[in-house]
Amino acid sequence: MLAIILSGGSGTRLWPLSREAYPKQFIPVVSDQSLLSETISRGLRLGADTRVMAITNEEHRFVVAANLQQLAADRTAGIILEPVGRNTAPAIALAALAAAEENPDELMLVMPSDQVLKDEQVFARAVAAGADAAREGKLVTFGIVPSSPHTGYGYIRAGGSQGAWSNVDAFVEKPDADTAQRYLDEGGYYWNSGMFLFSASRYLEELERFQPGILKACQAAYKGRKGDMDFTRVDKEAFAACPDDSIDYAVMEHTKDAVVVPLDAGWSDVGSWSTLWEIQPQDENGNACHGDVILEDVSGSYVHSEGRLIAALGVSDHVIVETDDVVLVADRNRVQDVKKIVNRLKEQGRPEYKLHRKVHRPWGTYEGVAQGERFQVKRITVNPGASLSLQKHHHRSEHWVVVTGTALVNRGEEELLLTEDESTYIPLGVTHRLTNPGVIPLELIEVQTGSYLGEDDIVRFEDTYNRV
Repeated sequence: MLAIILSGGSGTRLWPLSREAYPKQFIPVVSDQSLLSETISRGLRLGADTRVMAITNEEHRFVVAANLQQLAADRTAGIILEPVGRNTAPAIALAALAAAEENPDELMLVMPSDQVLKDEQVFARAVAAGADAAREGKLVTFGIVPSSPHTGYGYIRAGGSQGAWSNVDAFVEKPDADTAQRYLDEGGYYWNSGMFLFSASRYLEELERFQPGILKACQAAYKGRKGDMDFTRVDKEAFAACPDDSIDYAVMEHTKDAVVVPLDAGWSDVGSWSTLWEIQPQDENGNACHGDVILEDVSGSYVHSEGRLIAALGVSDHVIVETDDVVLVADRNRVQDVKKIVNRLKEQGRPEYKLHRKVHRPWGTYEGVAQGERFQVKRITVNPGASLSLQKHHHRSEHWVVVTGTALVNRGEEELLLTEDESTYIPLGVTHRLTNPGVIPLELIEVQTGSYLGEDDIVRFEDTYNRV
C-alpha cells in the first residue's frame, strides 16, 4: 500500500498558531508531535510494506522532506511538488500517475496531513476492510460515525450494505442545524473525512471518464517533470492549465463504484479553535488549557499559551491564544470568522498573517528579537552540516556573534572559523556565506543595520536548496 499524504493547506482557521508559511499540519496542536508527523506514523503503522508519498507545494517542501526523512527515510516513495494549487483531484492524479509507473494496481490510501485519529487500531481495521473493497475495483471513502449534528462537515449517505462497507447513495453538502439533526436521527449518514482508498489504475480510469481535462493536464504536467534533490517538479505551465476541482466533485459523486467504510476512531479535522476545545481534555468548568495559564471564574473556554502567562478572570465561552507576537481573544462561537482577521492583516500588508516570529528555512530557523529604525536583531540557528546561500545585500550590513557551535564564514575572499563568543562583520555589498561545519546546532545573534531590512534584499549566487 502507498500512503498518499496531502500537505498543501494554509491552515488559517487556527491562526495565530497556524500561519500560511507554517500551517497547522507542521505544529504539535494536540500532542507533542506535529499533525504531519502523526499522519506519517499512522501510515507506516499499517504494515511493514507500506510506503509514504507526499504531495506538497514549493514553500513547504523542506519541512515535509525533513519529517519524512526523520520518520520514514527507508520507506519514502517520493515528494511531488504542486507548482500551483489545483485542489485534491489533480493532486491525487499526480500521485496515481507516479504509482502506476511501478504498479497500476497499487493501492493508494489518501490522507490529509492535518487530521487527528485517536484510536489507530480501529483505523487500521477500517483500512483493511477498505483494502478488500479496493481490490474489487471499488473507490473507497471513509465515513466518520457522527457524534453530533455538526454543520461544518459534508455528509455521505450510505446505501445498501456489502458487509464491512456500504454503497454510497450520495455526497451531501454541509447542512443547516435542523437537517444535520435529521441526519443524526435517521442514521445512515456519515461525516465526509476526506480520506480515500483505491488502486491507482481505478482512480485514473474514473478520472478519465468524468473529468478527462484534469487527467490530460496532469499527464502533461507529469510527463514534463524534473527531479530536484528529493523532489519531483511537474511542468508548471501544464499543471496551471488544469481545472481546479476536488476529488468529491470530480470523481466520487459520479462513479458507480463508490463505497463507504464507517470509521469511529476519535476523528477530527481540527478545523477551528472550537473543534480543538472539543477534543482536548477539559477541567471541571469545561476549560481546555495549554501552557502557562491561570483561570479564575472561567468556563467553557480554550486558553492556549505558547510562552507568556495568560491570566483570565470572569469570562465564559472564549478562545484566548498567545504566541510570541500575537494574542487572539474571540468568542468561541465566532472562531470560524478568524479568517476575517487574517484577511485584514493581508490587506494591511502585515507579516503576521503569513509568518511566525520564528521562521523555518531548509537550513534551520531565524527569529526576530528586536527591531527599530534602521536596525533589527535576529537569533539564527543553523542545523549541523547545513549552509545558507552564497549571497549579498544591497541595503544592509550584518554583525554576527556566535553563541553556541562553530561557524564557517565566507566573506569576500576570506574564510573565517568562529567559535563561541567570537564575532565578525559583513559589510554592505560583500558576498558572504554562513555554514555550520559541526555536529551540533550553530546559534548566533545577527544585528542588521541599513536603510532597508526586508528579506527580499538578498541576491543569491549559489544555493544548496535551489531557491531563487
